[in-house]
Amino acid sequence: MSLQDQSMKLITGNSNGALANSVAAYLHLPLVDCWVKRFHDNEIFVEIRENVRGEDVYLLQSTSYPINDNLMELLIITDALKRSFAGRITAVLPYFGYARQNSKSASRTPISAKLVANLIARSGVDRVLTLDLHAAQIQGFFDIPSDDLLSAPIFVRDIKEHHDMETTIIVSPDVGGVARARAIAQRLGRGLAIVDRRGSQALTVEGMDVIGDVAGCDCILIADIVDSANTLAAATDALLKEGAARVCAYATHGVLSSGASERIMKSGLQELVVTDSVERTVAADLPSKIRRISVASLIGEAIGRAANEQSVSSLLT
Repeated sequence: MSLQDQSMKLITGNSNGALANSVAAYLHLPLVDCWVKRFHDNEIFVEIRENVRGEDVYLLQSTSYPINDNLMELLIITDALKRSFAGRITAVLPYFGYARQNSKSASRTPISAKLVANLIARSGVDRVLTLDLHAAQIQGFFDIPSDDLLSAPIFVRDIKEHHDMETTIIVSPDVGGVARARAIAQRLGRGLAIVDRRGSQALTVEGMDVIGDVAGCDCILIADIVDSANTLAAATDALLKEGAARVCAYATHGVLSSGASERIMKSGLQELVVTDSVERTVAADLPSKIRRISVASLIGEAIGRAANEQSVSSLLT
């Protein structure tokens, strides 16, 4: 990416150093020297160790596990940048935590996604760049300009490279993800099926009904977040019971909390493809069924275009 605006700076906290380094390499920029320290009681202290006065600063920080620590790092680094007279601050959030709490699920419950959006805006961030928000309305929660990038173009390319389009059908693992799955099905010119999950609570899976004919098909489940992998495993079982030849899955955010990898390995899923938007929660090598692809070029291109005051919308097609 060629940068016309040489006053641009890229900075990161501790949430996803590997992705930040990959984005920096794509942009041919060094990361800002930023010291993030913990006191003995885990209180966060930040020192920006180079001049950022008047600069266009891009702060890359996924608010992933440990979510509250990484969120506080984001807010405190933003405050340090403001007090260092940075010209404009863009928060680049490859993974936006608390996104699943985007509406009142019951009486007397919070809308935490809106609260976090308010915290980010009030901290001094001027605009936000996200990737595959869990729900479209979250973009409207920010009272500052925001762009939501889509991993769909990356997934479509990978699916074409690794799957036979003649036998492939795209599947949404739940009703809430239909729009996301349909967008990829349309790009590929393939059919769409839906797995209707039954559960009395948000974190439970009591049963699955498949809507659509998947017999003999190579099914590709499309999700935005894989956390416990309960839904993914149950959806896989449901599709195989309906006669699917094989089942694979693509998910933008591989949160993969404790036990998720083992659950995937024991399931009938052939492969799960995730991006590097989230640094691995469990400090271990990914099992053979899980493959990672990078979104560094997508994020780097979006940052470069924003810095050059160019359109980002063409990246969404």
